[in-house]
Amino acid sequence: MEKRDNVGGGSDGEEASYMRLPRTRRARAAASLTVLALLATASVLLGPSSAPKDAAVGDPERTAPQRAVRQQGPRPVIVPRTAWRAESVSTAPAARYAPAVKAAVIHHTSSPNGYDCESVPKTLRGVYAGHAYGRHWDDIGYNFLVDACGTIYEGRAGGVDRAVIGAHTKGFNDGTVGIAAIGTFTEGARVPEPMLDAIARLVAWKLDPAGPDPRGTVTLVSTNDASRFPKGTTAVLPVVGGHTDGYPTTCPGAALYAKLPDISARAARLQRR
Repeated sequence: MEKRDNVGGGSDGEEASYMRLPRTRRARAAASLTVLALLATASVLLGPSSAPKDAAVGDPERTAPQRAVRQQGPRPVIVPRTAWRAESVSTAPAARYAPAVKAAVIHHTSSPNGYDCESVPKTLRGVYAGHAYGRHWDDIGYNFLVDACGTIYEGRAGGVDRAVIGAHTKGFNDGTVGIAAIGTFTEGARVPEPMLDAIARLVAWKLDPAGPDPRGTVTLVSTNDASRFPKGTTAVLPVVGGHTDGYPTTCPGAALYAKLPDISARAARLQRR
C-alpha cells in the first residue's frame, strides 16, 4: 500500500488521527491549517512592524504635517491709483521688486493738516507732481499714503500685494515699504487715531509673514553714501522705523515718530504675536 505524504509535516500517527475525523471536520481542519500557513508566510515576508508600539493609529495630531506659521494681519482696504487719477511718466521704467518686505519706513508728506478727507486725491496728485516732475523721479516715491480719516491709498505703481521697491528712503529702498502720513507731524501736532490704526493695519499686512517681529530690529545694507550709513554698510534698524532712522532728516516729524512704538505694538497684535 502506497504511503501518504504527511500533512503539515506531522507524524504517521497524526495522519491516521486526521483521517479518522469525519469529512466535515477534516475540511474545517484543513482550512484552519491553510490559514495558519498563510499567516506564517505573511509574517516572514513583511517582517515585524516598524511603528512604535504606543503609536495611536490614525491620530491626526501625530500624522498630520506641521504647517508653517504665518505672522500676517488681514489685508486692509486700499484705494487704487486709478481712484486718485495718478499720472504716469512716459519714460518711466518698469517697477522693480525686492524678494520680501523686511521693514516699514514711516514718513509724513509735510502738507497742511486740517484738510477735508474728500480733498486727498487732489493732494496726492500734487505729491506725485512734486516727485515725478519736480525731482524728476519716475513715479511717486511712497508705496502707500494714509490720510487723517484712516483711508489707505496706493502710491507707487507695481502692485499693492508685491514688494515694490520705492523711492522714499535713500540707501534703504530695497526690501522696505514706504508709508507716508498725509500732513505735518512736527512736535506738538496731533496724530489722528484713525491714521495710526490704518498705518498699523497696513504694516501688519505688508511685512514679510516669515520676517521679524514689528517690535524688533532688522539688518539692512545701505546702497547709498548719502544715507546715515555709507554704501555697503550693514545697519541695524527698527522693523517699523522713521525716515530719520536711515537718512538725515526730521521726517516723519517728532509727534509721529513718538507714535512708532505704538504702531509697532498694534501691528504685532494684528499678527497675533
